[in-house]
Amino acid sequence: MDLIIQTICIYALPVIFAITLHEAAHAYVAKYLGDLTAYSQGRVSLNPMVHIDPVGTILIPVVLAVIYISTGTGLLFGYAKPVPVNYSNLKKPKRDMAWVALAGPMANLIMAFAWVLLAALIQKMQVQEEFFLSMAKFFMSMANAGLIVNLMMFAFNLFPIPPLDGGRILFSLLPHNLAYKFAQIEPYGFFIVIGLAMMNVLDFWMTPVMLAGNFLLSLFMYPFSLLLGAG
Repeated sequence: MDLIIQTICIYALPVIFAITLHEAAHAYVAKYLGDLTAYSQGRVSLNPMVHIDPVGTILIPVVLAVIYISTGTGLLFGYAKPVPVNYSNLKKPKRDMAWVALAGPMANLIMAFAWVLLAALIQKMQVQEEFFLSMAKFFMSMANAGLIVNLMMFAFNLFPIPPLDGGRILFSLLPHNLAYKFAQIEPYGFFIVIGLAMMNVLDFWMTPVMLAGNFLLSLFMYPFSLLLGAG
């Protein structure tokens, strides 16, 4: 029971922000590119409360996080209330669909970077007092959780099957005749992804994409590491 409570405390904020700000990023980019549907519903906001789905944002991620920590295996994911996008309102609908879709995974990559930076700052502090040391360990665990969760969401959402973001990006890149044939699998997309996950086939996508994301983070962190090392 203590492990479950500890897991919830560590993963709560990283998971909520990873899921809700992912959706907020879709809303912001859609508004910028000409669609005000999400804006009219108050979804162009960094306030997590306007994006939270009680089951997808809280219940499912908590259960999966407990399983992941307990067994060391599994997939951490969840969902918020989908941001409504009317693609016909975009300036160039087929092209801009890719930018709206890409905004979510890129938000996760940026949040992963923020958690890595937090971890580096905590390490730099080198606190000695027992109370502050325990707090530092807690936030270091939270930062590590934030990195894992956001890299998983980054990779998972880029999987090229609609309605995932990767599927929408691929639709945008394909020629018109192939794109609209490809879009016909969308009603079955989540069933396909769940099936691939259950057969562990999805790992062949998740692992290299997460490693690529982690490599990008190391490049972004390099100048900050130099600054922190020189401090």
